[in-house]
Amino acid sequence: MTDTVPNRIPLRFEACAREGRAALVTFVTAGDPDFATASAILAALPAAGADVIELGVPFTDPMADGVPVQLAGQRALKAGQTLRKTLAMVESFRKAGHDTPVILMGYYNPIYAYGVEAFLKDALKAGVDGLIVVDLPPEEDAELCLPALEAGINFIRLATPTTDDKRLPKVLQNTSGFVYYVSMTGVTGGAIADYGAVGEAVARIKRHTSLPVAVGFGVKTAADAAAIAKGADGVVVGSALVERVRLSLDGEGRATEKTVSAVTSLVSELAQGVRSVAKAA
Repeated sequence: MTDTVPNRIPLRFEACAREGRAALVTFVTAGDPDFATASAILAALPAAGADVIELGVPFTDPMADGVPVQLAGQRALKAGQTLRKTLAMVESFRKAGHDTPVILMGYYNPIYAYGVEAFLKDALKAGVDGLIVVDLPPEEDAELCLPALEAGINFIRLATPTTDDKRLPKVLQNTSGFVYYVSMTGVTGGAIADYGAVGEAVARIKRHTSLPVAVGFGVKTAADAAAIAKGADGVVVGSALVERVRLSLDGEGRATEKTVSAVTSLVSELAQGVRSVAKAA
């Protein structure tokens, strides 16, 4: 599906393609370990090399997330993070002049509780470019996907190794911005076992859509990022970044002077890995 209005996400993927490389998509959890530190991390990501930012919305029952992202969400919720505060983070990010695309990633319950119409209005005002809502299948597109597209917010869908050619057209039907290919079955934070199989899966998806395909789950190092970048339009990294947050905290779970740089140093390494792979124009 084509985008309803010009949007930062397709523009950024197009810019990366013109540079002959994949995009680096980074995931961090809003409010982890606290609002101020998470806001500082968000503000520092573009200069570190992030092309697109996924901002995780903390939720009490994150069924698709592995332990690192679950713990990040728990830290954020303990610190008082809410969906409204997450939108405020994005709004401050935009007011500071950043044009990096921002995608909110999470679950439907907080959005439903907020009210879909009010949420979309406030998200658009804040500067949100896209949504990834992992527990809303295509059969429920009327709930949020279609209203989001009508409002001008991209709705990014996940495809997995179990999404066969029969199911794929349904998954892609109202997807916009890009397709997020989950490189493995299970939850976030695992390890990629077969890069060749990932490349084949990306090629299969691209036979069904003209949208960029970004690959996530299991990318932890610059070498991983480079390997994925050879066959994908984007490389998504999340668990490794939230782990950097956790490892930087003090004994009481509070941020230290190393927390922001712990994240941005890894982002810089990943960006170098992505940029080391030249792609055909």
